[in-house]
Amino acid sequence: MKVALCFIISYNHVLYKEKIWREWIEPNKDIINIYFHYKNIHLIRSPWIKTHCIPKEYIAPTTYYHVVPAYMSVLSFAFSNDINNKWFCLLTESCVPIISPELFRKIFMYYHHAIIVGIKHAYWNIDIHQRANLRLLHKDYHLANDPWFTLTRDHVHKTILFMIKKQDIYQTVCKGGLANESIFGIVLKTFNEINNHYTLINTSATISDWSRMENATSPHVFKNDNEIVLEKDKTFIYNELKKNKFALFLRKVTHDYPDDILLDFIYKTDFKHEYIQVHISNNNTYTAIIYIFLLFGLFGVYLYFFI
Repeated sequence: MKVALCFIISYNHVLYKEKIWREWIEPNKDIINIYFHYKNIHLIRSPWIKTHCIPKEYIAPTTYYHVVPAYMSVLSFAFSNDINNKWFCLLTESCVPIISPELFRKIFMYYHHAIIVGIKHAYWNIDIHQRANLRLLHKDYHLANDPWFTLTRDHVHKTILFMIKKQDIYQTVCKGGLANESIFGIVLKTFNEINNHYTLINTSATISDWSRMENATSPHVFKNDNEIVLEKDKTFIYNELKKNKFALFLRKVTHDYPDDILLDFIYKTDFKHEYIQVHISNNNTYTAIIYIFLLFGLFGVYLYFFI
C-alpha cells in the first residue's frame, strides 16, 4: 500500500518547504509516491520537483477560482500510475507536514480505508454568492468541504465516475467558481458516503487558521513575523494537533517561516493519541473485479479530457 502526495503548484512553481518535505518523506519512501501538477514546467527550478512532475498531457488550465480540473488531472494520473496508491493527499506549495513520519505511517496503515476531510453545510448565502452554483442544486447538496484533504482509492474512483456519469452537475458546480470547496462533498453525498463513519473521518487532514484570516478568501499565512505573532502561531498549531488526532499537514506556510518551529512540532511533539486499527478481510476475486471496473472508469476520463 502506498500514499500519493498530489501537489498542485503555480505562481512561483516551488515547494516552499522542500527541504523539510524531502527529509520527512525519506523514512517512508517505500510507501510514498509524489506527483506535481504545474502550470509551466519551464518555471520549475527544483530538479527534485521536475523528477516528480506528471506528464504534460495531464496538465489542466488552473486559476484560483477554477482549480478542480487540476485536482482531477493529478488524481487521475496518480490513480492509474500505481495500483498500490491507496491514499491520495491533495496539497499546495504552501503545505508542510506537521506530524512525524512514524505517526503518519501509523495513521495510514490504520485508516487507509477512510477519507479524511471536513464536510459541513455550506456556510455562505447561496442566493448571493455564486460559488459552486449551489443555488442550482437540491438543498441536500448545499455542502462545503475542506479544499485540501486526503482521499482513498475508492473515493477517487467514485469522483471519476461522478465526473463522467453526472457531467451536467459536475459542469454546473465547476462553473460557479471555488468548486473545489463543494464538489467532493457533493460526490460523497451522491454515493451515500456522508454518514458512513467507517469510510469518512469528518475532520481536517490539513489544518489552517481561519480565525486570523489574511483576507476574505484566505486563512492566516504562517510567515516570519514578530514574536507575538509567532507565539500565536505555535499556540494555534499546538491546540489543533491536540484536539485533532487526524491532522497531517499545515497550510499556508511561506518560505521564510522559521523551520525550527515546524520541526519541533514534527519531531518533538507527541500527544499520545489513541488510534484503533481496523482489520479488513482480503478478497482477491472481489478486488480483481473492482480493478477491471476502474479501468473502464479511467478510459472514460481519458475520453473526457483528451478526445
